[in-house]
Amino acid sequence: MPARPHPRTHVTLLCAAVLAAVLTALLPAGQAHAAGRTVQGGRLDWGIKSSFQSYVTGPIANGSFSLTGGAATVGGSQFRFHSATGTYDGSSGAFDAGFSGGVHFLGHKEDDGTYQLDLTISRPTVRLAGNGGTLYVDIISKAKGTGAVTTSSQVPFASLSLGGIDMKGGGNAVQLNNLPATLTAQGAKSFAGYYTAGTALDPVSLSADVRAAATGSTGKPSASPTPSTSPSKSKAKKETSGRIEDGAVDWGVRRTFREYVTGAIAQGEWELSDGAQDGGALFRFPEGSGTYDEKKRTLDASFTGAVRFTGEQGLDLKLGGIRAEVTDDGKGTLYADVTSASKTGKAGGGGTGKAGGGGTGKAGGTDKEVPLVTFTAKELKPKDGLAQVTEAPAKLTAAGAEAFGGMYKAGTEMDPVSLAVALDDKAELPALPDLGSAESATPEAAAAEPKKAGPKTEATASDSDLPVLPIGLTVASLVAIAAAFLIIRRRRTPQTAATAAAPEAPDAPDEN
Repeated sequence: MPARPHPRTHVTLLCAAVLAAVLTALLPAGQAHAAGRTVQGGRLDWGIKSSFQSYVTGPIANGSFSLTGGAATVGGSQFRFHSATGTYDGSSGAFDAGFSGGVHFLGHKEDDGTYQLDLTISRPTVRLAGNGGTLYVDIISKAKGTGAVTTSSQVPFASLSLGGIDMKGGGNAVQLNNLPATLTAQGAKSFAGYYTAGTALDPVSLSADVRAAATGSTGKPSASPTPSTSPSKSKAKKETSGRIEDGAVDWGVRRTFREYVTGAIAQGEWELSDGAQDGGALFRFPEGSGTYDEKKRTLDASFTGAVRFTGEQGLDLKLGGIRAEVTDDGKGTLYADVTSASKTGKAGGGGTGKAGGGGTGKAGGTDKEVPLVTFTAKELKPKDGLAQVTEAPAKLTAAGAEAFGGMYKAGTEMDPVSLAVALDDKAELPALPDLGSAESATPEAAAAEPKKAGPKTEATASDSDLPVLPIGLTVASLVAIAAAFLIIRRRRTPQTAATAAAPEAPDAPDEN
């Protein structure tokens, strides 16, 4: 006859089972699945070092900076990098996410047109674990003195401090504001020797969306959707040579103009309409239609959407009816319908879409197809059903200068133009910058906080699926369970003592 299990065994097993069930019920939903979750969408705001910005643009270096890869400016001295992708482990708090965009600094111009100071910082990646982490960047730098150019990928540029922040959680967003950043030895070397290791850099703020990991997910943002095409439409496309299935123009007009609009003088804003989309540092004019000649590499396409800038000092300017034209010599021109409340004369390019064409000439009227900027489009050739140019340098035309009320002269560099047209229904347009759904700290908010205050975090969202139970309730529940098992054990003790040959030593406490 097999030996019967000791009554204590029943109690121990039952206790373990009930305890496990209680703990499972008390844990927030998703806590067990927090590991390896996907980060997709978000932004990183960082000024790199504000004094360096002032030096570059000041009277000594007499330089400037430009933005690449969809980066933007925010406030007076921060750069905004976008489209976070990576992973977040809610159980350990480990965070690893890269952001897109870059900043190109130029200063100390030489007689031959080159610059002594030539530095590009792009693609910041933040990796956090424990009580700190590291900020990595891609850097192209020109050494002082020798002029040697060095290109480095994902250099551990700055050390980040979490200041005791608990990164653990199971929410749908990670938000960190004003993390202290210190230049590393490798960062100092790649920074062309302008600063030594240990130098305090501008603090880092970021926000990122966290999603449940999906099977086969790459963690990359999805491209903008393109309309599906029926077989009959595909056949029609083949028969109509050069017809465009879809397309988009991405253009930010001019960075300093946007900053002027929202700044202290104009105190204004911009508004998008007719399907235009905001990509942070650029506006997307979608739904391209028209023709593209692959042999000649010429393009004539129209796009939807409009942007209107309004503010003090009589600012009221609307750009819509965007049209792009590329000739066989690789020259591109961007046209727009220009509406301005302060227009007093011709925009210098309305009506026919050609420079010198007539406009309405009426105050507060609209000039049609004003040639605003020209850009280089020699690389407009198809690949995988998509013809595109990316961040082509653009210059303001004479007609464009008049459209801006003489604020800029003809030949002024404007924001680069990105243009993409889908030549078949399977081609996907480039994705817009993904800034995420959560908001990160603004420079104004950061400046209002006392310097001694530590960084803030919201590693978990407030709208979790299940309510978070207070710790006291959890402890009380466990105590009640322990008391119940104690009663059961006491009731069983007389029977056990009567049959036992010798008393057993009590179970050793779990020191773990």
